[in-house]
Amino acid sequence: MAKRPKNRKLFQAAAGILILSFAAIQPVHSEPMHGIAMHGKPAMPADFAHLPYANPNAPKGGKITYGVRGTFDSLNPFVIKSMRTTARGIWDPAFGNLVYETLLFRSRDEPFTMYGLLAETLETDDNRTWVEFHLRKEARWSDGKPVTVDDVLFTFDLLKEKGRPPYSSRMRKVERIEPKGERGFRIVFNDQADRELALLFGLMPILPKHAIDPETFQNSTLKPPIGSGPYLVTEVKPGESISYKKNPDWWAKDLPVMRGFFNFAEIEVEYYRAANAQFEAFKKGLFDIYPEGNPAKWRQAYDFPAVSDGRVIKDTFIAGTPTGMLGFVFNTRRPPFDNIAVRKALALAFDFEWTNQNLFFGAYQRTGSYFHGSELSALGRPASEAEKALLAPFPDAVSSDVMDGTYQPPKTDGSGRDRKALRAALRELKSAGFSLKDGKMVDPSGQPLAFEVMIASQEQERLSTAWQRTLAPLGIEVTIRTTDDAQFQQRSNSFDFDVIMKKFSASLSPGAEQIFRWGSQSQNLEGSFNFAGVANPAIDAMIDAMLNARDRDAFVAAVRAYDRVLISGHYLVPLYHLKEQRLARWSRVEHPEKSSLYGYQLPVWWAKK
Repeated sequence: MAKRPKNRKLFQAAAGILILSFAAIQPVHSEPMHGIAMHGKPAMPADFAHLPYANPNAPKGGKITYGVRGTFDSLNPFVIKSMRTTARGIWDPAFGNLVYETLLFRSRDEPFTMYGLLAETLETDDNRTWVEFHLRKEARWSDGKPVTVDDVLFTFDLLKEKGRPPYSSRMRKVERIEPKGERGFRIVFNDQADRELALLFGLMPILPKHAIDPETFQNSTLKPPIGSGPYLVTEVKPGESISYKKNPDWWAKDLPVMRGFFNFAEIEVEYYRAANAQFEAFKKGLFDIYPEGNPAKWRQAYDFPAVSDGRVIKDTFIAGTPTGMLGFVFNTRRPPFDNIAVRKALALAFDFEWTNQNLFFGAYQRTGSYFHGSELSALGRPASEAEKALLAPFPDAVSSDVMDGTYQPPKTDGSGRDRKALRAALRELKSAGFSLKDGKMVDPSGQPLAFEVMIASQEQERLSTAWQRTLAPLGIEVTIRTTDDAQFQQRSNSFDFDVIMKKFSASLSPGAEQIFRWGSQSQNLEGSFNFAGVANPAIDAMIDAMLNARDRDAFVAAVRAYDRVLISGHYLVPLYHLKEQRLARWSRVEHPEKSSLYGYQLPVWWAKK
């Protein structure tokens, strides 16, 4: 029998080093891919002709005018200073990215899958510790210069130093970037990265090195930019409108991934300061599309002649995605909203049934989950063993009814004065040390419970007034503060509010954007969407599990566990949703018969000849 080494641990360590060293010098086998999915494989083959929700034979030409509310003072969407005051269309999730492009293009017919745009192919390892992109040789800027690896490296350096989140924060997870040949580069991630990051870098904007001065990049600007996208900025009226014209030399117009996209020769975006003025302008035909989220208006306000004679069409679309979460968000950075019992009490006092019937003709459904209406929702589902394992280190993070699937949002008798609901709210307030004195709800020191709801529209005012009315019998004073769009955005960015109404969209593949909404690292990050000021280790752990899930089952378990923690935290008063997307359009614009998984997509619409 062979003798064992005298120092067995030393021998094992040396052997481990040899194995690791040998593995490190082995070639990494990967194949160039035409696309990448967060889980599984892309649905479209490498030789696909076009994306399923685009019409490759859509007519080209004509004009579409969008009408939006607010104002703008910049054409740079990538810095904090103009994060929410950039002209629409430059970099736009609804209208499409008209000026700047990304390495990959996201298909809206799959949960989270992307196909090559500026990048022809990509490669990555099984753990996605790195990703390598290879640029298309035909990619061009609007001034005719080629898109190069130098442009990419310049962009990443610039956004790391002067860009806004999430672009700047993504760069902190990069160990190094290495050029690979004439048109390739590899991004190697550090130990802060997750499996989604390879995809997120595919969605980074790419900027022209030769046309941007790094010294002035962080400033707001109205100078028309040079981009690689389908449109050129032709006219800017600050705060009023911005006009685009299709670039006849757009390099990507014949790519399969772009067939049927960006069909209009001209696009104009008109700004309106008030919702009423915006709707009246639509009725007059001054712009073409009006997404309608108010069921009362959908039922009553579309009785003008253009609807009767068919010039304006009311469309509905069904999306296969979660409804998202609309609610009154508590700023937990401030007392008394740092107390979960107070938050729960205030939510119990909101009479959804009365509000829905009296303000909206019963058209809405109550939202109970951040991923309501999808397989990702925890609502009505008991926690699985996988979820329980994820939540085990955080025994107090999820309430028992949310864990066992019996939780439902509070329900009243619809009278507007449901004593049972008010008594439940009062019990929660008493558990937090509050009491009624001389008709006022006060804390143990005698300080009255009073707060301000910051709003920016008439609909928000109606909802806030309804909540204010039901809180009054509890001795709670609510002030409703109406602000203009600029002030609303400024105070939102700096978290200068008590309560604010916000909508959190949801997808079938939530990922790193959740850090920006609910993660501890974004709690006090100016410009983030963590309006509630949440810093909860259980939330951070569930986001981490979600980002590192290797298959769909593990991913669904992580998202449901995450949903349970958010619901249990009572960070907002959940409001409502519609089952369908509603939109009115002038008949001079048309859309494909097939909608995407995410509903209607404006970039594939066209002008009627």
